[in-house]
Amino acid sequence: MQLHDVWFVLIAVLWIGYFFLEGFDFGIGILTRLLARDRAERRVLINTIGPVWDGNEVWLLTAGGATFAAFPDWYATLFSGFYLPLLAILVCLIVRGVAFEYRHKRSEERWQRGWEQAIFWTSLLPAFLWGVAFANMVHGVAIDQQKNYTGSVLDLLNPYAVLGGLTTLVLFTFHGALFAALKTVGEIRLRARALALQLGLVTAVLALVFLVWTQVDRGTGGSMGALVVAVPALLGAMFAVRLGREGWAFALSGLTVVAVVSMLFLALFPNVMPSTLNPDWSLTVANASSAPYTLKLMTVVAAVFTPIVLLYQGWTYWVFRKRIGVQHIPAGEHLPAGDHRPAGAEG
Repeated sequence: MQLHDVWFVLIAVLWIGYFFLEGFDFGIGILTRLLARDRAERRVLINTIGPVWDGNEVWLLTAGGATFAAFPDWYATLFSGFYLPLLAILVCLIVRGVAFEYRHKRSEERWQRGWEQAIFWTSLLPAFLWGVAFANMVHGVAIDQQKNYTGSVLDLLNPYAVLGGLTTLVLFTFHGALFAALKTVGEIRLRARALALQLGLVTAVLALVFLVWTQVDRGTGGSMGALVVAVPALLGAMFAVRLGREGWAFALSGLTVVAVVSMLFLALFPNVMPSTLNPDWSLTVANASSAPYTLKLMTVVAAVFTPIVLLYQGWTYWVFRKRIGVQHIPAGEHLPAGDHRPAGAEG
């Protein structure tokens, strides 16, 4: 296996990790309007991701940086061709982070309601747009001989890409509902389980159609294997939540996310961006990669720092592993939206 193949796999792993973690993160943001009935319950949901949401985004930064360094032509074509959707995602992530930190700064109803609306929309839009972007990347776009994207923004909103966006949107919301059921107590936990069952049915239909379409369009033997894993994992998550086993349900929904993203990368390889104008103009792991020396240096750096990041993030989730409920929200107190005190620590 060549180093550029290794780095394609590593970048795929980074995106898988990002969507696994940020997937339930986005889902929680969407559920602040779909599940929570009042401000206290919205606060509970936000606090379930308060200690971890910013750490989850490290995976995105790392994936973007690794793509820039390992596959500069892929990075250049992707970010120039998909400029407006990716800019919209970036703006949403910035506003979302500001909303988490500024929501508690003032107690006025209008102020807090505005930031809560921002959290909802800046979670929903990226969850949809990431699916659109990756579906286009797998399906192929108009790339010319100079490796430039020659299509328009409207070309990116083709039926397959829109279906991909709807699939990730509903899948992440389902993933978030199971995380909410796993991390909360009381009535909101029961409602999260009930909503997860409803979302699971919609997710199963959309995901099955999207994944089968992907397999027919760009499928390989490896992507077929991922499809075989994704569908049973999703059904297993629904069965587990019906039995009240939130831990198993969340693990299986996470496996579904992993299988879906893996299928996209397996269908893509050895291309990184297929050209619909001429297959010979497609970007591949070979013609879009950096020099071997750059890849060797990156491999050494990744081998040293990746275990450190994984240990630190794993420790964070362990520390903040307890469930929380409305009883843990001090009445009349406006704490930070991501209050990092463990559940029950309020005195």
